[in-house]
Amino acid sequence: MPKNGEEVRRRLQEAALELYTLKGFDETTTAEIAAQAGVTERTFFRHFADKREVFFEGEQALIAELCNGMRGAPDTAAPMELLLCAFHAVAPLVEANRPFLEPRQKVIAATPGLQERALAKNALVTERLSAALVERGIEPVLAMLAAQAGIAAFGYATRKWHADPSAGLNSHLDHAFTQLRELTQPARALVQRGKRK
Repeated sequence: MPKNGEEVRRRLQEAALELYTLKGFDETTTAEIAAQAGVTERTFFRHFADKREVFFEGEQALIAELCNGMRGAPDTAAPMELLLCAFHAVAPLVEANRPFLEPRQKVIAATPGLQERALAKNALVTERLSAALVERGIEPVLAMLAAQAGIAAFGYATRKWHADPSAGLNSHLDHAFTQLRELTQPARALVQRGKRK
């Protein structure tokens, strides 16, 4: 039986992912997850509030790392540069979890209850990024707009990275934010650039 708290959480996450993939989220019980991980159901509930949270346990650490990345950016950085710094800060964490992320996303896509929780997480991350931008002097409405655009670019970059992991996530992030900036250019310039590619 695993003793270390971090090891227990990881074993529970792996067991949950295996069972959700095999049986489906709704058909899997917390008792089955605990048994698969080699712990008691009481131990499960010491680590997670419910079986959805097995997939979302690290969101507070993710938010903290994003905000720390932004705080470490130069004082002269523009809002989108601040957000790029924040996403660069969490890229190693995301990359380290790649084996867990791809099958996890498939389970979420097949489970309405998990989709709802993922949307709530996304909204919370956006809200915290917006607040961090406000701390850097950005007007609140513009901070929220920037945070929403940044989250969209991050999602685009992670999808590209899943499809092509040969380039690291940071490379895909840089490309996504470059494309985001290019969207503000006149349509003719975008068409011409597209023809050259």
